Amino acid sequence: MNPADARQDAFGVYVHWPFCLSKCPYCDFNSHVRHHAVDEVRFARAFAREIETTAARTPGRTVTSIFLGGGTPSLMQPQTVGAILDSIGKYWNVASDVEVSLEANPTSVDATRFHGYREAGVNRVSLGVQALDDASLKSLGRLHSAREALDAVAIARSAFDRYSFDLIYARPDQTPQMWTDELKLAISEAAEHLSLYQLTIEEGTPFFGLHAAGKLKTPDESLARTLYDVTQEVCAQQGLPFYEISNHARPGAECKHNLVYWRGQEYAGIGPGAHGRLDIDGVRHAIATEKRPEAWVMRVEDNGHGVISDELLNSEERADEYLLMGLRLAEGIDPVRYQMLSGRALDENRIAILREEGAIVVEANGRLRVTQEGFPVLDAVVADLAA
Repeated sequence: MNPADARQDAFGVYVHWPFCLSKCPYCDFNSHVRHHAVDEVRFARAFAREIETTAARTPGRTVTSIFLGGGTPSLMQPQTVGAILDSIGKYWNVASDVEVSLEANPTSVDATRFHGYREAGVNRVSLGVQALDDASLKSLGRLHSAREALDAVAIARSAFDRYSFDLIYARPDQTPQMWTDELKLAISEAAEHLSLYQLTIEEGTPFFGLHAAGKLKTPDESLARTLYDVTQEVCAQQGLPFYEISNHARPGAECKHNLVYWRGQEYAGIGPGAHGRLDIDGVRHAIATEKRPEAWVMRVEDNGHGVISDELLNSEERADEYLLMGLRLAEGIDPVRYQMLSGRALDENRIAILREEGAIVVEANGRLRVTQEGFPVLDAVVADLAA
């Protein structure tokens, strides 16, 4: 991945569908279970209204990527997805090579809609597989089996030129050999892209309570590091090197939309609990919408949008975001851009110390990137550079 190839005018649109069939015990995302049918027509109207209002604040943009996330967007009917994409096309210009991703559950029910999503305009699907053995899937609260997941991947392969799926590792009782075998199977099915996340125990989730009570044992720091190293080695050997700390792709198959986030570019957030970063009158706005789905709908119907927070980021805050997000990437950051954003250069002494420790390197072109040894302590590296 060559950062020189990055589109400087990249503009993403994130659309959040907040509903799930069940709440996974590790998940702290803005997702909600409803035991009645969701009024998709009403929500589609609200999405269109918020898109219209947001587009009016960002005239002249050309959308280069769209991501329908959640929640579980594959619970939507294809016509609802089509209506949302039509609204984006109505109120913004859309690039001819736009990437349109949709997150999906790897179940037989959701997979039957894949061809409908393709006809609606989706050209990339991301499947929440999470594990390829049934015992782990059950413990993670997933509603699909490993066989059903692989069948859904096969359907995705037939419907889309581009597809990806997620796996969670550092699960209870997982050994490096078990993860190696699972990862090789995943890569044989994944074609071009995998998102691989270490299990983290998030406050407020059922897993947090179980972990605190000693009823959920996760790998210790040493084993977690070994599993991380296995992830990097196996993926690199199989031709899917990492391009972001948790994302691996064959060269050219990186997710364009997620790169918008990590490169500190502009994106609009549409839907309940969505976040955006928009440049308006030369100032970066950090925007967030109402999280509760029904409350969001009512806000949009009353005000044209569901925004509950619209903060102006100063130069230092914007530079810190660039540092925090950009150092997650294999390509790293451009210190010159950091200086332009913050008004000050990174501390050369801190850079020298981190280089000596083997945590970062400075390329011949001046870009600064984190090493494989530095990624497991990325938070500390970021904090050191930002100080």
